[in-house]
Amino acid sequence: MRPRPPVTGRGIVSGTGVIIIGLTATLLALIFPIWSYADRSGAGTDADVLNAQTVSTQYGPLSALDRDFITKVRLAGLWELPAGRQAEQKGTTEAVRTAGRHLVEGHTFLDQRVRDVAAKLGLGLPDEPNPQQKDWLATLNAAQGTDYDRDFANILRLAHGRVFSVVAQVRASTRNSLVRELADDANTTVLDHIKVLEATGYVDWDALARDMAATSTPPLTNSPGPTTDPGQVVPVTPSAAGTYTLPPAASSPPPQ
Repeated sequence: MRPRPPVTGRGIVSGTGVIIIGLTATLLALIFPIWSYADRSGAGTDADVLNAQTVSTQYGPLSALDRDFITKVRLAGLWELPAGRQAEQKGTTEAVRTAGRHLVEGHTFLDQRVRDVAAKLGLGLPDEPNPQQKDWLATLNAAQGTDYDRDFANILRLAHGRVFSVVAQVRASTRNSLVRELADDANTTVLDHIKVLEATGYVDWDALARDMAATSTPPLTNSPGPTTDPGQVVPVTPSAAGTYTLPPAASSPPPQ
């Protein structure tokens, strides 16, 4: 028998085959970018960091950074209040005594605010300074005269400089309305304290720059988790917010 000639239009190179190949290539082209993007390392990292250890509250999400900030505000008051009272008594210049008064007024206000916020969010708070803060207080307790003035101005200025960047970070990133308001109050108070400490004339700028460069802001203190349901409002004494007035800044000339 004579071999049967091939039928036109059949086989892999037929018109139907060409269409099938084209559709398959198109489908692969659509699938590959989706698969490639999903497999890309690091995708979703920012969202994971933002939501890490975040809990829901009626005031907005409360992150680990928010809770650590609340703890830091409380810790600041636990050692800066006694340091301020001490400076009012031991300071040898009016500028140092005025800085002490600013610390007392500012942290009396902030401590009431942070306790109100923590109660509403169901958070526990520390009741004593951390080890470094205790060491600072011990240094101030031992110092006398102009040595005390110098130690007071430089220790407190260093501490406030470290926390200032934390306040800014929290204020820029928090999604919780209570934390945002507390950050506003803390920003105003910390900046005021920085100014009056500098006005004492005792700040050693070179030493401050070295310390800030060598000791970058330490990891935020681990704060206790919610002690009650974060969505539950805990009755508290009304805050003193709105009644705090900063006293005038120190105007004494720097010590010679």
